[in-house]
Amino acid sequence: MKSFSTDNTGLRLPVAEDFYSVQGEGANAGKAAYFIRLAGCDVHCPFCDSKNTWNTDGKTVMHIDSIATRASSSASKNVVITGGEPLMHNLEPLCKALKDKGLSIWLETSGTHPISGMFDWICVSPKASRPPLDEVLDVADELKAIITDAGSFDFAEQCALKVPKRCSLTLQAEWDNRAAVYPLIFDYVLGHPEWKISIQAHKILNIR
Repeated sequence: MKSFSTDNTGLRLPVAEDFYSVQGEGANAGKAAYFIRLAGCDVHCPFCDSKNTWNTDGKTVMHIDSIATRASSSASKNVVITGGEPLMHNLEPLCKALKDKGLSIWLETSGTHPISGMFDWICVSPKASRPPLDEVLDVADELKAIITDAGSFDFAEQCALKVPKRCSLTLQAEWDNRAAVYPLIFDYVLGHPEWKISIQAHKILNIR
């Protein structure tokens, strides 16, 4: 597995930012959580709103003990590991450090790299340009498909065939095209009620 950490042990990781906030989208929307945004990504979605995380240049490299201590200082027991693409790193040591602090770990991934680490919730946001691995879809708790136009639904359904029956299925509009796309999603959910609508509430509320 390719790693962008300073070594392959996963003991030191490049952190683009970490902060305490409220999950703004998906199945866990509205819940307080500590966010750990790791740097490094090889998916490069054209609509990405975190392009500053694509490379590790100038990012702070932190020891996992420091990351876990900062995360455990918040009032919430929920921690979101996101990116970038976090699975480009060896997450086993970080997850162990967070678990040792009694924290619940949520992963946000595009699913393009094998799973490393232990998680209480895995959200896979698949991208057609770099489809997720079947082994990641097999363990997904949430499938959050980004809809850019009417053609996006077919790819979302292809991915939905590969997730467990317990998996939460959510559709979310590309933010910059939301005015045109959310009506499509609304009509689609009416005809396919197994799906739910995800709205990026953190952007509406103007919070991190």
